[in-house]
Amino acid sequence: MTTLNLDDFSDLIERPDGGVRRDAEERRARLAVPAGALGRLDELAEWLAAAQGRVPVKPIERPRVVLFAADHGIATAGVSARAAGSAHELVRSVLDGTGPVSILAGRFGASVRIVDAGLDCEPGLLPEDVVRHRVRRGSGRIDTGDALTREEAEEAIRLGMRIADEEADSGTDLVVLGDLSVGGTTVAAVLVAALCGTDASVVTGRGGQPIDDLTWMRKCAAIRDALRRARPVLGDQVALLAAVGGADVAAITGFLLQCAVRRTPVILDGVVSAACGLVAQRAAFRSPDWWLAGQASGEPGQTKALDRMALNPVLSHGVTVGEGTGALLALPLVQAAAALAAELPEQAEPEPED
Repeated sequence: MTTLNLDDFSDLIERPDGGVRRDAEERRARLAVPAGALGRLDELAEWLAAAQGRVPVKPIERPRVVLFAADHGIATAGVSARAAGSAHELVRSVLDGTGPVSILAGRFGASVRIVDAGLDCEPGLLPEDVVRHRVRRGSGRIDTGDALTREEAEEAIRLGMRIADEEADSGTDLVVLGDLSVGGTTVAAVLVAALCGTDASVVTGRGGQPIDDLTWMRKCAAIRDALRRARPVLGDQVALLAAVGGADVAAITGFLLQCAVRRTPVILDGVVSAACGLVAQRAAFRSPDWWLAGQASGEPGQTKALDRMALNPVLSHGVTVGEGTGALLALPLVQAAAALAAELPEQAEPEPED
């Protein structure tokens, strides 16, 4: 297998069709509803039309929630409110239909797919179609050692690329992206701080299940120590993901890049998907044009990452539960924007004067 170079994606990814976006804007100007009256729904419809390459925009018929799951070794440093190695419990709640994302997905007409990239549990605890993709069991503790070997990082990136191809080939027309992890927000904060050139305290948040002040200080210290290991490898995205990432983070990065190659629009969830987006942007600067920021979670690292990618969140409800829930809440708005853009009547032509 050839060595993976993420910089190759820069030549493979094009921007969404600018000509189609202009056609969508011109069609919007002809609609009976006054310009500006639909607020940001117009912008969402034009983004989607450009991604689809057609006017009028097609309705969203096959949305898919894709969740990458893993445990991060840094959780053993006491940086999370959840116990280290317990991410499989999050996966089980989604599979059982009791997780927020499961309930909302059913309401919104979206199917859910879970990909085990690096859970730290016995494979027999979960269905075969979830665990069969696993790259490794858990990841290393990034404040003192590498999360992955380089070979594992490449395998995880290729896993994400493969999942993106499978979704595109199956007819998925919009992806809602999320993660199911313990320790993931710590890893994401390290990546954001490293790629944005900021200190640990600037990006350290409270996590999906809020932590107390003492835990926050441990988390900040862990991010600071991991940053020292990240900075020397900033010029190599694969090495960066191996040093301070994780199997799910590497897989999401590959997934985002390949979705852009396949012209599949993606709604990002929280700080983890935003951090992966930053790594992908570093490899292919056009890739963020294919993504929509579903929500502002309140995590400082997410705010920093979205600002760097020039992505403006659709919602700001402070949803921190993870699982792609915040991004999924944006799906009905995108569906509404597409429906209105496609179905609203155009203004009647004025009668010619005698």
